[in-house]
Order: sequence, then structure tokens, then C-alpha cells
Amino acid sequence: MKAAKFTLLLLIGLISVNVQAQSIGDRVLQKAKQRANRKIDKTIDKGFDEAEKGIDEGVSGEGEQPGEAQGDKTPGGEPAKENPSASDQGTAPGASFAAYSKFDFIPGEKVLAAEDFSQDAVGDFPAKWNTNGGGEIVTIEGQSGHWLAFTSKGGLTPEYITSLPENFTLEFDLFTNPGYSFYDAGFRVILAERSDPNNFARWANCVQVEMHPKDATSNPTGRSEYRVFQNSNEIMMNRRDELTCFNNKDRTHARVSIWRQNQRIRVYANETKLWDLPKAFMSNVKYNAVIFDKAAAKEGNNYYISNIRLAVGAPDTRNKLLTEGRFSTTGIYFNTNAAEIKPESYGILKEIADVLTANPEVKVSIIGHTDSDGDEAHNLELSKRRAEAVKQALTGSFGIQGSRLETDGKGESQPAESNDTQTGKAANRRVEFIKR
Repeated sequence: MKAAKFTLLLLIGLISVNVQAQSIGDRVLQKAKQRANRKIDKTIDKGFDEAEKGIDEGVSGEGEQPGEAQGDKTPGGEPAKENPSASDQGTAPGASFAAYSKFDFIPGEKVLAAEDFSQDAVGDFPAKWNTNGGGEIVTIEGQSGHWLAFTSKGGLTPEYITSLPENFTLEFDLFTNPGYSFYDAGFRVILAERSDPNNFARWANCVQVEMHPKDATSNPTGRSEYRVFQNSNEIMMNRRDELTCFNNKDRTHARVSIWRQNQRIRVYANETKLWDLPKAFMSNVKYNAVIFDKAAAKEGNNYYISNIRLAVGAPDTRNKLLTEGRFSTTGIYFNTNAAEIKPESYGILKEIADVLTANPEVKVSIIGHTDSDGDEAHNLELSKRRAEAVKQALTGSFGIQGSRLETDGKGESQPAESNDTQTGKAANRRVEFIKR
């Protein structure tokens, strides 16, 4: 009897152990499946994240950024980069939209020429340009797009610019390497009358604007940072310890804006007006050329230019909007493939806001337009977001009532000019204001 009882207890114990072992095994298997499923879910989520990122960032509404999406290489096969130490340089800290509150530059209404060098291969000298020195297309680490680098002493000129009207605006991005030597040459943009396109030695009639990004603390008694010449005569010189709008320390990138009205010239670097001179241009001279010039400099000290825009005529915003009922501008600038307004758009936005403030009964529709680069559906959505960004700027920065403004976007569907050229694309990237 005792033996039978012992056998029964042993059997029950064995069954219990077997059941428990089976239960543990099942739990282990279930836990393994759960962990595997979590890993699979994370992988799927990551894939969706990358796909969404590709939709948001990879589909270009204003063209892919050369040197980024297209992976530009030098002729030797290496990535074409300049000044690796410059990756964090550019617009200075604090150079926000609000910093441009005194920026009164108004871009010309009709684009005559536009150049971003996107059609030129890295390592080449750009087509339709001429030089008596040297230059090549590069990319700059931390800066988007293609840039024309000055590779030696001399001038670089776009041959497609053959006339400078009595009322024009010229804009371009200027970049230099951090720590540019105080003792090396400045950068000049020369607005000249030239009869011989191959003559870079002399300009009988010209206006020269010289800029030097030196740090004056290295030589407090040193030469001026910015000068203007009429022919060879210096007519204006700024002597300052350091102009923070462009220097070789923390603001190595400048958006240079030049505005001619008959004999008058205004020159801006980023948000700062450098000069407003009433008699810089001579009334009897037909200016017809732009030359970007650099004198000799030590190796490692260089200048780079890009995003050149020549336009004619200051927009008569009040007349066009109030009388004609429609005003279109290419002077509101956005970051590439984005709806963030660049701060140098302040002048034209203030002009529009002043008209709306003086005429409180006027209501307008804000319509965004893009060029044809990239996906059509994305461009449509981008144009709508840009129109909304303009509305937010007018309400937030200038106090215009939002109820007076409605927004829409047309994407690439209503081009003002052909998208086959850089100039045409620049004309199509515009914002329209329609009285309603």
C-alpha cells in the first residue's frame, strides 16, 4: 500500500514537472515570438520613416541641390568640397528676419539674368563666362549648390550680361574662407563700360565696389573694409573696427545687393546698408558689363560667388495692386524646396505691407508659383505652403489682419516664362498678390 502511494505521488510529481516544463517552454517560445515581432515592427517603422523623409526632403520642388542629391565629384573622382572648416559658416547668429527691420532693398521686377551654375560640371570653368585669370565650379561643405571659385588673380565676367539699365538691381551670394588674411586682397564687383570683351586690364568708365572680410583687430590701423570708386577715384570709404555684416570670423557668407537708380547707387551686405551715394554713376556712360575681380592672394584665401540675379525696374507696388488689381514679385526668396522665407525678402514684404496698411479696405489673395523642377504634385503643395508663409509674415511681422488675406498655390501650372533657362526658372518662382 505504501509503495503504491509512493508510486502515485511520484507520478503526480513527474506530471507536474512535465506540465511546468511545457508551460515554461511555451512561454519562452511566446516571448521569443513577441521579441521577434517587435524587431520586425521597428524595422518596418524605420522603413516608413525613411520613405516619409524621402517624400518630404528628397522630392525636389525647386530642383535637387547640386553636390547633395546628385553626388558631385571632381574630375579625379573625389567629392568636390572646399574649405571643410567652413561647414558651420554662413549667416551669422542673430541674423534673423527681425534683423532686417531697416533693410529697404527692393529687387527689380523683371529678371534679366540668373545664374546658379547648376548646369556646369564641378571642376569646369562655367559656360558663357570669360576670364583673364582663372576659376572653376566647386561645392562648399555646409553650403548648398554650385559656386564659382576664384582660382587665381583676375576678373570673371558673365558674357550674357551686355547691358546695365539705368534702374537695375544686382544680387549675388559671396563666400570666403574663415580667417581670410588681413593683408590679402579684397573682392571687387565692377560695373563697367567695355568695348572689348577680352580687355580686363582697364575700365575707362566704371563703378567699383570693394569688400574685404578682414578682422580689423589684427591691425587696428589697417585699411578700410569697404570702398567705392568712380573710375579710379575713390569716392567713399568706410573705416570701422569691424563690420559684422561680413567678416572672416563668424559671417563668411554675405548676400550682396546692389541697386542703381540713374546715378545713385545703394549697396548692402546681408542686412546692412553700406552706402547710399547719389552721384556714383556718370549720366553719359552706357554701362554694359559686370566683372567680379580678385587681386593676388595667398593660397587658402579665396572668394566664391553664386546665385546671381540681375533684374530691371523697381516695382510700383501701389499702382499695380490698387489700380491694376494684381502685383507679382520674384523678390520674395525661400530656402530651396522649403517654405521658409529668407530674411533678405524683408524690403519687398514691407513695401506690400505698407500698401495694405494705407488701404485697410483692400483684401488680397496670395498665390504661390514654382518652376517645373521636381514632382508636379509636390510643387503644387510647396506653392501653397509658401503662400501661407507670406501670409504669416504679413500678419506676424507687419500687423496685417489675417482676415484680409487668403492663400492658394498654382505650383508649376502657370509659368510666366519658359523653364528651359535659369532666367526663366527664376521668373517663375514668384508670389502673386491679387486684389479681391
